[in-house]
Amino acid sequence: MGRKVTLATCSLNQWALDFEGNLTRILKSIEIAKQKGTTVPFGDGVLSTKDTCLGSEICAELWNPRSPHVDMGLDGIEIFTNSSASYHELRKADHRVNLVKSATTKSGGIYLFANQKGCDGDRLYYDGCAMIAINGDIVARGAQFSLKDVEVVSATLDLEDVRSYRGERCHPHMHKPYQRIKTDFSLSDCDDRCLPTHQPVEWIFHTPEEEISLGPACWLWDYLRRSGQAGFLLPLSGGVDSSSTACIVYSMCVQICRAVKDGNSQVLEDVQRVVSDSSYRPEDPRELCGRLFTTCYMASENSSEDTRNRAKDLAAQIGSNHLNINIDMAVKGMLGIFSMVTGKWPQFRANGGSARENLALQNVQARIRMILAYLFAQLCLWAQGKPGGLLVLGSANVDESLTGYFTKYDCSSADINPIGGVSKMDLKCFLQYCVKRFQLTKNEWGICFFS
Repeated sequence: MGRKVTLATCSLNQWALDFEGNLTRILKSIEIAKQKGTTVPFGDGVLSTKDTCLGSEICAELWNPRSPHVDMGLDGIEIFTNSSASYHELRKADHRVNLVKSATTKSGGIYLFANQKGCDGDRLYYDGCAMIAINGDIVARGAQFSLKDVEVVSATLDLEDVRSYRGERCHPHMHKPYQRIKTDFSLSDCDDRCLPTHQPVEWIFHTPEEEISLGPACWLWDYLRRSGQAGFLLPLSGGVDSSSTACIVYSMCVQICRAVKDGNSQVLEDVQRVVSDSSYRPEDPRELCGRLFTTCYMASENSSEDTRNRAKDLAAQIGSNHLNINIDMAVKGMLGIFSMVTGKWPQFRANGGSARENLALQNVQARIRMILAYLFAQLCLWAQGKPGGLLVLGSANVDESLTGYFTKYDCSSADINPIGGVSKMDLKCFLQYCVKRFQLTKNEWGICFFS
């Protein structure tokens, strides 16, 4: 029947942790130990129970070429744990899974991988993905992207499977011995013998387009609910970058509605607080998008009707509160100040101006858009008699950041930038995915911003 154990790991949001309380308890325990004159060994150690042995490595040690689990496995440790803070990157999940599988492929064992989830208040998003592996196979896994603050993953496994695997494949090898801390309990129980063991599961990875849709959307929601603000504002030009950001916000609304439908009371409580309506229950992503998301097209005399229509059509399809703003008056006012001081009035190249004049005029328009974006983000809800302000979203892709192809302090200078780590090529594929996934009409705006 074997010796079976039921083990669990988890993904959790740092909001679910009482850091201050835990630290206070740890410091209190240390102080008590000092008063009693108690001493303990310092360094690497493992827990030895009556039926098995457990070791632990942390976060980046899994990615290290000399991971602790290597010597632990050779020293007879059968269960490895890892409390990780592995952040999300496109196409990273398969590498992470392969590392966990390989940790138990060579010398056998059980690996419990726990991971943080949610944003860290800055640029990083942690995507969960808790998992349990035995002898090179994944037998239980959590969701990679989820709005749940805590997700527990468990599996029933047979320790004898580890021992027989090692007996067949492993040979004596020089290794680092670990000091064992003996405990007076067992992880297995006689009643567990009849429990069926978990079998290997197939891990189906998200496509890059799905990752862009889900990861940044989860990050945006976690950021918004912590910020104390009432939603987002995006300067929407109708191009690839700003349209991608808009679709990510819409994906966020889709996930919120799905989480509420599935009974996630924390998400419901958070969304009611954000929209300042304790009776509100989101059911339609487009309706929720209208409450949380404001888009604005900032036109000048140089803007085309084509880009204006593209922005308007996309906003209508996702349900955002859309504004049309003309910036010509602000541009002329700025140039008027310059002319009053210098006696010169710069011209675009098309009107006979130099390259320096042309570049300066383009930058003036871009930077005025940034100023107006923050003005409307702070006051547009006030003008409607609603509480709160809006977070300004940027839409500068990673290619622009790496090459320096952008205007400093333009409308991509924002509170947060959901696509700052995504390439232009990936964004084009993402938009095509959105047309199918969210059943958007692929009319003129769809064709144009995919080019």
